[in-house]
Amino acid sequence: MHKKLLGLGLILGGISIVLGAFASHGLENLIAKEAIETFETGVRYQMYQALFLIGVSFYKALLIRQVNLIFWLNLIGVLCFSGSIYGLATNELSSFDFKTIALVTPLGGLMLIIVWFYTAYLVYKKNK
Repeated sequence: MHKKLLGLGLILGGISIVLGAFASHGLENLIAKEAIETFETGVRYQMYQALFLIGVSFYKALLIRQVNLIFWLNLIGVLCFSGSIYGLATNELSSFDFKTIALVTPLGGLMLIIVWFYTAYLVYKKNK
């Protein structure tokens, strides 16, 4: 088991539960319904990555450098993708205009896509 991946997965999963509850109960009277749905998209993808990390943490054939790359791609990807979505969804509550950093969202999404295919490649290569 790779504790680094498991730990990050558990932390991201726990945070996504908290943020999902916050979206449902804390934001309902503060932002538009469409913005809450956007916020929940960020929560959903953060949870997908958390579950991905928890699953991958039990794949023992990974080398340390591969674990590190998977860790950082996930962490930075979630921060950029979900984090920017959280900011954009709650933009009207902040003095900072998150629309100025909206290009961070697709960059984060690309990192999340890359980590899935990179990990699939590693599993395929090992089982070949």
